[in-house]
Amino acid sequence: MTSSPTAGTSASAFRSLREPNFRCWIAGKVVSDLGTWMQRVAQDWLVLVDLTDHSGLAVGVTSALQYLPMLLLSAHAGVLADRWPKRRVLVVTQTAMGLAALAMGLLVVTHTARLWDVFLCATVLGFGSAFDQPTRQALISELVPLEDVLSAVSMNSTSTNLARLVGPGVTGLIIAAWGTGPAFLVNAASFIAALVALALMNPVRMRPVPRLPRARGQVREGLVYVIGRPDLLLVFGLTAVVATFGLNYQLTNALMATGAFHRGPEAYGLLGSMIAVGSLSGTLRGASRRRPRLSLLIASAIGFGIIVTVSALAPSYLLFAVLLVPTGFASITFLNSANGSVQMSTLPHMRSRVLALYVAIRQGTTPVGAPIVGWLGGAVGARSSVLCGGIVSLVAGVAAIALIRTRPTLEAGYAAAIDAQERTTAASA
Repeated sequence: MTSSPTAGTSASAFRSLREPNFRCWIAGKVVSDLGTWMQRVAQDWLVLVDLTDHSGLAVGVTSALQYLPMLLLSAHAGVLADRWPKRRVLVVTQTAMGLAALAMGLLVVTHTARLWDVFLCATVLGFGSAFDQPTRQALISELVPLEDVLSAVSMNSTSTNLARLVGPGVTGLIIAAWGTGPAFLVNAASFIAALVALALMNPVRMRPVPRLPRARGQVREGLVYVIGRPDLLLVFGLTAVVATFGLNYQLTNALMATGAFHRGPEAYGLLGSMIAVGSLSGTLRGASRRRPRLSLLIASAIGFGIIVTVSALAPSYLLFAVLLVPTGFASITFLNSANGSVQMSTLPHMRSRVLALYVAIRQGTTPVGAPIVGWLGGAVGARSSVLCGGIVSLVAGVAAIALIRTRPTLEAGYAAAIDAQERTTAASA
């Protein structure tokens, strides 16, 4: 009996789950991600409604403080991930972030939290994430074979979006019933699941990269490597622009829910879940691919820009919420393509450092974009903050097309880099 194309695609999409260590990692990550999304929603609502008079700038500053350490420290974190066992690094970072969430939750439930407490908690979480994110991204390629990396990246995103699908809506109900404090405490408890997953992994089945010996100039070496790869510069540049101005959902959704449509926490939480519906669809579709493509990366950036621009003009809350589904699909397709490009085209001994730079650009640009978007929402109106992200992302995608047409060797060099990694992996198998 011949299987259907759909069935084949589905099996291909989930192929990374054949690895027991990766299954263990995903199981713990789903729980941890659920807590993370609950805290993100609760943190923005706490600042926007409870601690300020709907200050978009204050929410933007909170996001900036949480992501600024990634911009400043991720390159060094990548070197650390190359030098030390990744599971050991993650145990330290997950524990630190869990304790920060617990402290913030206790302050909120005891009604003693102030705005500077949120700023401090966000900063501590940012320091933890600066070392956590590059390490966990690099760990993926040690849990699965190279040919399953795209599937693993997409499954990794799937867990995040399952959490995003459930987390914001549940958090909206929790906030309406008991306030924001319980969401912080749930997040603190969720880090236990990630720690248990790390403890249960079987080291024998892992594919560790040889550790990087201590030497001077290793951060600079990573920068030089990326600068010498025009195809990676294109990926990094496009990611920087879209992430800075377009991927500020928590902030823009809060501004739209309260400012444009005058809705409460339940409606705000639902907007996050609508994005997750589209993102989850995008991750499952992308997981069936074995090789990332620059053309898909650019097309998804353009599609994202168009949809976000249209959603900024939505006349009703319902239409805006519906448009968040294709917004989520386009954004996750873009991010998974960028992540997969970095994972699969980079030399193994450089991967952690290059991924660290990618994380710095992907999330570390928030300190630049979030205050700008928040200020626009407060000064000009919530719709302007969304419109800005859409137009800038669209222009960046069109500019990338023009660049590839003037430099056709970009795509050829990109494909050659992936081919080289596949040959290296096959030879060492």
